[in-house]
Amino acid sequence: MFSRRFILGALSAATLAAPASMATAEEIYIPLVSKGFQHQFWQAVKSGAEQAADEYNVTITFEGPDNETMVDRQIDMLAAALANNPKAIGFAALDSQAAIPLLRQANDKGIPIIAFDSGVDSDIPLSTATTDNLAAAGLAADKMAEKIGGKGKVAVVAHDQTSRTGIDRRDGFVNRIEEKYPDIEVVTVQYGQGDHLKSTEVTKAILTANPDLDGIFGTNEGSAIGVVNGVQELGTEGLVIIGYDSGKAQKDAIKSGLMAGAITQNPVGIGYETVKAAVSALNGEEVPALIDTGFYYYDASNMDDPKISAVLYD
Repeated sequence: MFSRRFILGALSAATLAAPASMATAEEIYIPLVSKGFQHQFWQAVKSGAEQAADEYNVTITFEGPDNETMVDRQIDMLAAALANNPKAIGFAALDSQAAIPLLRQANDKGIPIIAFDSGVDSDIPLSTATTDNLAAAGLAADKMAEKIGGKGKVAVVAHDQTSRTGIDRRDGFVNRIEEKYPDIEVVTVQYGQGDHLKSTEVTKAILTANPDLDGIFGTNEGSAIGVVNGVQELGTEGLVIIGYDSGKAQKDAIKSGLMAGAITQNPVGIGYETVKAAVSALNGEEVPALIDTGFYYYDASNMDDPKISAVLYD
């Protein structure tokens, strides 16, 4: 469970300000279809959405497929949500294009769509509540370069190449390395589907093929933990690991020195802002096309900083 201190710490005072006009919970039902449930990240997003639902007096549901490879299952969930005639829908796309026909149907019915975490290649969503993943992954690249002395070989274990988050985190890291660090080579980008077991095997294959590797970037919780596990299973030493997201396993890896650091998002804020934007749209208020919920780099030196600890989750 997430404490109220954690939830409120992750949200600004402006975020907590409700619009003056509100309908009743019976009149407003907003389903949120996420990318999955297997990571603590999604439980934190759900917590923020529930916080907003309570404050704005609306009814929400929050669901997602069993894992982040199940695009067809997610599309079925979106279709079922649409069939229930909701007032608005929150949607975090596993595939940035696959859901567009259904989103177009919702749009034709006048149902506002708020994207969260991972957007779609369409202007149908009125707003997207998300991290600036290009900038965040660029920061991860800067930290990697710093840790390996500005030269060497690195690899990326990404969670997918179909979602907006997967694409942007991969490209944000790789492009920053190519633009700023000519003496660092990205030797490979491999995909572990956001699953820590698959990412472990991917990591072991990368390390076997590249015994002189200096660092690996894992683009989400499952990817990063898979990298840590792969390094441990092979007994590799001296490799710099930079992760993405939080969760107990990553925080423990950072405290122990197995992982150098990671990017943390504001998952509670993402959930909260998604519901808030949906309610604002239903009230006829203008919502921004992009709601940047922020990010930080954290390591053992700043994990206890109040602004960092507020957006870390277990």
